[in-house]
Amino acid sequence: MKKISVLFLLVLFVVSAYAQDPSLVLKKDHKIDSTKVIVPDEFYKREGQIILSLLSVYHYKKQQLNDSLSSVIFNEYLKSMDVTKSYFLKSDIDQVEKYRFMFDDMIRNGSLEIPFQIFNVFKNRVNERVAYVKKVLQKEFDFTVNETFKPDREKAEWAKTEEELNEIWRLRLKNDALSLVLSNKDAKKVYSDLLKRYQNFHKVVLQYEAEDVFSIYINSVTQTLDPHTDYFSPVNSDNFSIAMKLSLEGIGAQLRQEGDYTTVAVVVPGGPVQKSNLLHEEDRIVGVAQGEDGEMVDVIGWRLDDVIQLIRGKKGTLVRLQILKKEEGDNAIPKEIKLIRDQIKLEEQAAKSEILNFEQNGKHFKVGVVKLPTFYTDFEGQRTGKPDYKSTTRDVRALISKFKEEKVDGIIMDLRGNGGGSLQEAIQLTGLFIKEGPVVQVKDARQQIEVDRDPDPTILYDGPFAVLVDRSSASASEIFAAAIQDYGRGVIIGEKTWGKGTVQNMIDLGMMIRTEGKKAGQIKLTQAKFYRINGSSTQRKGVSPDILFPSRYEIDEFGEEARPSALAWDQIPSSDYVPYMNISSVIPELEAKHEARAQKDPEFQLVIDEIKDYKKAREQKEFSLNKEVRKAERDEAEAARKKREDERMKILGIKIEDKKEVTPAVSKESDYDLKETGRILADLILSKNKLKLVTTD
Repeated sequence: MKKISVLFLLVLFVVSAYAQDPSLVLKKDHKIDSTKVIVPDEFYKREGQIILSLLSVYHYKKQQLNDSLSSVIFNEYLKSMDVTKSYFLKSDIDQVEKYRFMFDDMIRNGSLEIPFQIFNVFKNRVNERVAYVKKVLQKEFDFTVNETFKPDREKAEWAKTEEELNEIWRLRLKNDALSLVLSNKDAKKVYSDLLKRYQNFHKVVLQYEAEDVFSIYINSVTQTLDPHTDYFSPVNSDNFSIAMKLSLEGIGAQLRQEGDYTTVAVVVPGGPVQKSNLLHEEDRIVGVAQGEDGEMVDVIGWRLDDVIQLIRGKKGTLVRLQILKKEEGDNAIPKEIKLIRDQIKLEEQAAKSEILNFEQNGKHFKVGVVKLPTFYTDFEGQRTGKPDYKSTTRDVRALISKFKEEKVDGIIMDLRGNGGGSLQEAIQLTGLFIKEGPVVQVKDARQQIEVDRDPDPTILYDGPFAVLVDRSSASASEIFAAAIQDYGRGVIIGEKTWGKGTVQNMIDLGMMIRTEGKKAGQIKLTQAKFYRINGSSTQRKGVSPDILFPSRYEIDEFGEEARPSALAWDQIPSSDYVPYMNISSVIPELEAKHEARAQKDPEFQLVIDEIKDYKKAREQKEFSLNKEVRKAERDEAEAARKKREDERMKILGIKIEDKKEVTPAVSKESDYDLKETGRILADLILSKNKLKLVTTD
């Protein structure tokens, strides 16, 4: 590959030792001054102009910097500080509205005075809100009154008066307090903990320097181009570099900001989170504590970077997290989990195998499963000529050879949760299942198209094949699944994939700007797009499975389609390729048999029930502030979850009283999607008289 070498997940890692002091997250021993006005200097003005120049030349999307884009940047900047519209007053917005169509000119000129002035107004409003919080929390709330709270204020109007904003905050604080009361926290501690939550957030804001404000502002600019173009401050640049190494230390989770919450975006294979099975995608982290006895620091409302700083620590140390489970929605009860920070090694992310044995239509089937959590390679070992360096294709080749020895009837490639990785490995892995031909097309910012082909003219496995994907399967996973689908080489099963069809590269700004005592950051920008060999982009649309499984996620709430600035889907000419077989000819039959099984399968009905409850919780936008009403709602939801769990135990033949000891095994045994994928593959094998499978010469 000449243009792109690898797409890595950005992992939450931990390498710093000083996070044992949670009171000051950004800068240790920093003097706090609530009246300090933050002003930019010439360094950040020049850095901003350099970033603009790079975006205009190298970014894939040749977006014209005009008044229209200026308005979008203006909105994004306000949102980055106050997404819930809980700090600024309408009068503040009216005062800065005159600058809405001037941000394009300010960016060109390197002018930062107005964005910094807006931040200083925000800082003052935070001062006022914390003073109000302190006043309100001096008196206990009455939870017998029938009031309601709406947490989602993204589309709400700005408060016109201080009294109106006070009422918004009173209900917010009452909801916060009720959540703590319902989690059985001591009544007196509820109010002291709430006060500490907002005082800690205030302390973080008061520590912001010019570098922090510049980072917020410039990322408001980059995010209008696409969601994967980011500015990394010097500190975050170092973090990103560590995350790119083959050996990482951390809890093993990629996080994102969602409103006031820090949300788990991706669980990294081989990390403490994945091994513990205690934290999952879409769970929210609301508190962080150090060691067994450290104070739990409430991180609701904190910036993502600050939460990451607090989670940091040495390998082998304990971090306690307070989390809200995704399936419980906004009415979730906080739960505490413990994780030991550890080193995430490449070996632990490697491909693994298992055998599914089952009876179907009076015949015994043996199906090999390759669980591939990421597309990895040891670049250093490859560069130095290490003969046994690890790579996805090498490892899967060995697993397939073993499957052949065991005479499996078919193979499943399990790409669930696989967020991508090395593009080269995705191409080479595809080559194990096809003889030759194109695998993916890449179009760069100059609109030039490069076709990347299978480098190996041989085929390793030509038998029945299925690829299992879910909503988190992205990037390189989508390239592999799309190629298998376009060639008709196997059946794609599962949920519609993420839809990330873009390529990013890092540029070090330090090569272009140097100032005494200052260090420049880096810019990660989108420079190309992926296309299937049939010419369709994987961007936004992802890969639609041949057999679709029910999903808890709507297309507009999880995945690339849910991100407003995501690049559009488009199409280019098809490359020259010859399909192996017409899989579509048997899909209706496979789908009918799958549906017939599903309707009779008690495990499938539990899955559907879980999805219904999850969607119901997600759709709830208003919550009672009456303690008895709220408690009844939570008890009902918890009873439904417990009933499903008990029913699943019975289906699997596990005694309910033993479930604590067998939960990890149950998680594996109750993998309905994998088991049903095996059955669908068996149906494909039984349909071989209707479908000519590819054979080697």
